[in-house]
Amino acid sequence: MSKMPTVKDVAEYAGVSVGTVSRVLSGEAAVKPVLREKVSAAISALGYRPNVTARALRTSKTDVIGLVVPDITNPFFAQLAASVERAALECGHSLMLASSHDDREAEQSHVFAFLDRSVRGIIVVASSDGSGLPLEGAVPIISLDRRFGTFPLVSTNHAQAAALIADHLYGLGHRHIAYIAGPPDTEAGRMRKEGFVSRIDLFGKTGEAVELEIAYGKFDYESGEKVARDLLSRPSQDRPTAIAAASDQQAIGALRAARDLKIDVPRKLSVTGFDDISLANLVVPRLTTIRQPADTLARRAVSRLLEEPPGMEDEMIDGSLIVRGSSGPCAQPKADVAGHKN
Repeated sequence: MSKMPTVKDVAEYAGVSVGTVSRVLSGEAAVKPVLREKVSAAISALGYRPNVTARALRTSKTDVIGLVVPDITNPFFAQLAASVERAALECGHSLMLASSHDDREAEQSHVFAFLDRSVRGIIVVASSDGSGLPLEGAVPIISLDRRFGTFPLVSTNHAQAAALIADHLYGLGHRHIAYIAGPPDTEAGRMRKEGFVSRIDLFGKTGEAVELEIAYGKFDYESGEKVARDLLSRPSQDRPTAIAAASDQQAIGALRAARDLKIDVPRKLSVTGFDDISLANLVVPRLTTIRQPADTLARRAVSRLLEEPPGMEDEMIDGSLIVRGSSGPCAQPKADVAGHKN
């Protein structure tokens, strides 16, 4: 059996020092790009694999980042996990993923399991606002999208982004709007609702008032379909002309209810979401939504985790409005032959 290549072999092949190879392997940002490329090429050519166990014994930590998400079957969290993995690889780290299934005890168990494996740091998308652990000083921990305990949060600016949806629907002439809110026990759910409602209230003070209805549900398809079915089963004159949902899954559920009830979207009803999951661009009509910058969020969370010392301030990143076919101008009531509106 041929001898496994060593760090020294990689250094000789790349024409750099052993220290440079070590800095590349540890993910140090200060290494010049040209040297990083030489080392990467040498690693690939020689088939070098770092001895993670030996390094852990020397440094008490591995080049592994732990990530806990509430539900890996949720399309947004799946996309976010993929973005975190790419960001970790860019920094010379691998990712260990766990799903808490929205269970606080499972979430804490995963965090302790990561600590037992001497991970470099942990990123947690919390199951709820109440989750968290007193782990100051153990390893760096960053909250992502949802706050975990008292650890710093990297997140979309949910209130700013939700206000963009309110602006969009108001600008299209909608004055009877229903908002499907997310779980109130998550900071993201509360901030999206507050951002949307505050902007609608402002319209009432400065222009034409909006009749706003608010319903609550989970961030899933079933909640959106159930709430929308209740709203859209009313007589046409009592139905909202637009439904703004706090997640794309809710919005897609609302689209299903509208289709079942034979209500044309967007001619008779506008529907908007939040997240911009991959399915948002595949459903018919394609969904108008807020795009959460998953790649940027992931890179900032990983970068903050690897900083020396890790940053302790929250970081909010603006979302952007993506207009597609599910939203359109508010339909005007038809007038009868005498000129009266129906």
